[in-house]
Amino acid sequence: MEQESELVTGEAVVLDVRAAKLASRGLAMMLDVALQLIALVVAMLVLSQVAVFGDEALALTLFLVTLVLIMVGYPVICETLSRGRTLGKMALGLRVVRTDGGPVRFRHALVRGLAGFFIDFWALGMLGVVAVVTSLLSPNGRRVGDYLAGTLVIRERMPAARTPYVGMPPQLAYWASQLDLTRLPNDLALAVRQYLSRTSELRPEAAEALGYGLAQQVAAAIGTPVPPGVPSWAYLSAVLAERRQRDQAKLQPAVQYGPPVVRSYPQPAAPAPVAQPQPSAEPAPENPFAPPS
Repeated sequence: MEQESELVTGEAVVLDVRAAKLASRGLAMMLDVALQLIALVVAMLVLSQVAVFGDEALALTLFLVTLVLIMVGYPVICETLSRGRTLGKMALGLRVVRTDGGPVRFRHALVRGLAGFFIDFWALGMLGVVAVVTSLLSPNGRRVGDYLAGTLVIRERMPAARTPYVGMPPQLAYWASQLDLTRLPNDLALAVRQYLSRTSELRPEAAEALGYGLAQQVAAAIGTPVPPGVPSWAYLSAVLAERRQRDQAKLQPAVQYGPPVVRSYPQPAAPAPVAQPQPSAEPAPENPFAPPS
């Protein structure tokens, strides 16, 4: 499982990241261990030839040095050169970062590698029991090496964010067409769009409270309160959908290509000749649009 974590940088900027928990970290560790075991088997085959044709003590010494290089040097070198990723972490989309959000350096990778070999996994870790227990007790899934080095493993490969579709509630279509949305600020409209895209991720009471607050802000901005019996989300959807429709209507003439249209306007008709008044027995009816005498 993964959960959101807040990292505070040195400039007091809060970073909203997603911490990698035991499942993804364990799978990445299994991939790394498989690669290390393959490297150990190849090293043993090579050193066995040295033991046959040379000194056995030399072969044992070389094997111990190779073991330390593979088990400790592999994660240290990979995390240093790739800024916090081993091959297993690359495959799972994970990265090791500092607790302030910055990239790890050699000293961080060295502390994590030594702690992983001696405490978390192999020497005193009972084949990873210490790392598993520590990760389960940690809110961000950190093991002993992470606490000693001041690091955190996060997920950097997130699903692509999709632009939320804001639909117009049919019952509010005519009502929304009469609104004056010229005073709706862009930042408030963006906040409403983000709220509508994350409504399903929020708890019902939190979504209702946040939607009510945004609806009151929008109502104060456009001067139109929420209609009675209309939920906050429907009110916000209607306002945002109407605003988007009007923006698209404004851009519609700009995307039409072709020769300019020559508009012909009717010429004013020539004034009719004024008839001379003829003497009549009955007076002519008064013209209501005639200028006053």
